[in-house]
Amino acid sequence: MAGDTPDTDRTDDPGRNETAEERADRRWGDLLQELRVAQTGVQILFGFLLTVVFQQRFTQLSGTDRHLYVATVIVGAATTGALIGPVAMHRLLTGRRLKPETVVWASRLTVLGLFLLLCTMACSLLLVLRLTVHDPLAAWLAGAMVAWFALCWLVLPLWARHSSTPGADRIREQE
Repeated sequence: MAGDTPDTDRTDDPGRNETAEERADRRWGDLLQELRVAQTGVQILFGFLLTVVFQQRFTQLSGTDRHLYVATVIVGAATTGALIGPVAMHRLLTGRRLKPETVVWASRLTVLGLFLLLCTMACSLLLVLRLTVHDPLAAWLAGAMVAWFALCWLVLPLWARHSSTPGADRIREQE
């Protein structure tokens, strides 16, 4: 039986009994689920951004709004690249016994992608709000939404991490 022999590849984690490869597989599956949520939103947002230039009112935008639009499209493209990058990385590295390293780099790309998504959302909001309300109010509203995203995406998770049980830190580091 598998449980009858000691397995030196098993972790010291009391919460899970998995090898480094099993942990990497689990973390990869978790990451894929997270990416599915983020990629869908980014692809829809980016698709809409790409159609704006073909609208009749686009020619009426001020120089500042055109520059803001270009910046938004560039950051949106970078976001798309960062959030699709882990899939390409996995495909190119599959079978090379690099799953733990792949998960680490894919996770880093995902965090970068989420930061770029925040930037894309901020630019998109600022652009739309500049066209609908007075400039100072647009900046305040976009800033408030950036603060909200930061609260939801960064502050709350870090607070939860900090307020969790002390022994859980060692377990999370292994995950």
